[in-house]
Amino acid sequence: MNPLPRIAIATLAAALTACASTAPQTARPDAPAVSKHNASTATQAIANLASASGSLVSGRLALVPMGDGVHITGEIGGLQANSSHGFHIHEKGDCSAADASSAGGHFNPAAKPHGRAGHSAHHAGDGDNLVADAQGVARVNAHFSGVSLGGGSAADIAGRALIVHANADDYSSQPAGNAGARVACGVIRVTAP
Repeated sequence: MNPLPRIAIATLAAALTACASTAPQTARPDAPAVSKHNASTATQAIANLASASGSLVSGRLALVPMGDGVHITGEIGGLQANSSHGFHIHEKGDCSAADASSAGGHFNPAAKPHGRAGHSAHHAGDGDNLVADAQGVARVNAHFSGVSLGGGSAADIAGRALIVHANADDYSSQPAGNAGARVACGVIRVTAP
């Protein structure tokens, strides 16, 4: 009998055993803990970003609960080539003002100072800068720890706004990182409970 199928089965069994014994992902020490009281109740959401402040910036983002928070993916176009832009969750799901000021300040349920996630105290809505490529497109792959999607807790970001800023966030200037005008805004809308 050919020993190759037995080797393949043994290798697969070993890989599955290793996966089953992998330690669960833990939250970063600076992130607020997601407890059973503020855990996500929705499985996915979208945010369609529309231009603000006279820009041509727009995009579509998908949001899913993941690990200790919510993961955001998608693309945003119309940015200046090879540029960096502040990216934040804002407190209000209102993009009606021409400059997106109707979205309010950064989402900050723990009343912390502005900063960089994973490096210091920061707002729950503080994200890393987006970087546009030579075509002015930013491919978003961002994780926000300590927030949830749905459920209505203080950490819930459903119904709030995602904002792209004209400039890079310096991660230190208060209250918003000196990131400049709001060039795109989109409300986070749950699409699947």
